[in-house]
Parts: sequence; structure tokens; C-alpha cells
Amino acid sequence: MRARIRDTEIYFDVEGMGLVPDGPRMRERPVAFVLHGGPGGDHSGFKPGFSPLAERMQLIYIDHRGQGRSSKGDAERYNLDENVEDLEALRQYLGLGPIVSIGTSYGGMVAMAHAARYPESVSHLICVVTAAHSGFLARAQEIVRERGTPEQQRVCQMLWDGALDTVEKLQRYYEVMGPLYSTTFDPEASHDGRRRTLHEPVALNKAFQPGGFLHRYDLRPELKRITARTLILAGRHDWICPPEFSEEIHRLIPGSDLRIFERSSHSIRADEPQAMMDVIKGFIVY
Repeated sequence: MRARIRDTEIYFDVEGMGLVPDGPRMRERPVAFVLHGGPGGDHSGFKPGFSPLAERMQLIYIDHRGQGRSSKGDAERYNLDENVEDLEALRQYLGLGPIVSIGTSYGGMVAMAHAARYPESVSHLICVVTAAHSGFLARAQEIVRERGTPEQQRVCQMLWDGALDTVEKLQRYYEVMGPLYSTTFDPEASHDGRRRTLHEPVALNKAFQPGGFLHRYDLRPELKRITARTLILAGRHDWICPPEFSEEIHRLIPGSDLRIFERSSHSIRADEPQAMMDVIKGFIVY
């Protein structure tokens, strides 16, 4: 499905019932926006892993502007501030009240910013393997120097240089980096996932290249404005959004809950899927 909002068209997909039978009445389930990472990816990586959450809430998977099946448009507007405004516009377009916001990696950055700038629009915030400021970039570079193979260091340098400028290069990057993204990396399953994903190098480079918007990114002063119940999930072995950044978010969002998955890297949904689903389901209680 597509929504014409602001100056673009956003693709979204829906999983799960919004109204469910409950004895003599119909009970309304909460609606969750599910926000993908990257930038430069799409929502496909959540399927079917997030499907168990549809037992508790209606899931709306969203492709950020210029990515996946959403419209391309002006690449200068591929940035976090625009993604936040798109998210709020989509919520209003769909006629929704406060939502559950589930953001992974870059999606977590968008979700945090949205919850801080529109606190009345978010009832529950779930931040998965993310960071609140650009310091994660230098730390990730340091970790790759410590842990990475020569080939991993090479493709990461292409990321930092903004040189992943074709779909083929981006797919190769994820192929090489797979063992760092996931402690349970399965090359065959990863290959299928990469082929399903609609990669968008322009969106990725707008974020990571020298002078890209993630180099100026800092949400720390805004986090105190978040009023939503907040759950923060981190992977102990995460190389790109290490757990110390989730610990920092936990300190800055009042009353938040932090869970660190000891056997996971950046892809908790691949490394400890059942435990992740159980934690999220336990957090969403209506």
C-alpha cells in the first residue's frame, strides 16, 4: 500500500488484525510502526521474523522515503529529519492515535527522534541495536580495526568513504560483513535475504559519506522529552551500534528498560529470535 504524504509517496505493508473478537465485543489491538535500518535498505528483513508480534498488535512495515518501494524524489531530503516528519504524517494519514514504534538500527534513530518531537504520538518505544549520536561511527571503525578481517576492513572503508555506490557493491558489503552483523551468520540464508532487499546506495551514502548527516547526528539533548514507555534492546557483540550506546540511551530516557542479549551481534532477530520476541511481547501489555 502507498500513502501520498508531504512531498513523497511512502510504501507500507500491514500484518495482523486491528480488531479481534473478545467475547461479546471487538477489542482493538495497538498499532506498531516497524522501521528498518540502513539507510539504504527496506522492510523485507523483518519478514517473517516479526510475524509473531502480530499476535499482540497490528504491524505496519514502512520503507523510508527514497528506499525500498517508497518514491525516490529529491535525494537531498533523504535524512533523519525528513524521515521523522514522514512518520508523523503517515500516522495522521492513517487516522491513528498513539502508536507503538519499533525501530532497528537507523530505524531506531528515527523512532527516538519521532518520540521526542511528537511525544503524544507514541505510547511505546522499542529501540533495537541503535545509538543516539554520531559517536557510534568512530567506535565502529575502531571495532573493525580490532576484529575485522582485511576484506572486512576494506569494504568498511568503502562505507566510510561513501563509495558503496552500486547495488552490487552494497550486496558485497553485506556478504563480507555478515559474520560481524550476526553471531549465527548463515551464508545461504543471508544470500536470499540480500536478494530480497531493495538496496538504495544513494540513501546509504547520504548518511555515511564524509559530511553525511549521521556525522552531525545527536539526539541526546532531545531524549528527555520522550514520555513513551521505552524498551531498549542491544546485542553484546554488536560492532556498529555497540551496547554502550544502548546503555547511554537507557540513562537518558527516564524510566526506560534495557535488555542486552548476550549471544547476539547487530542482528538480534537472527541470533536470538525467540528471546527477542518474548521480550517485546512481554513489554506490550494492553
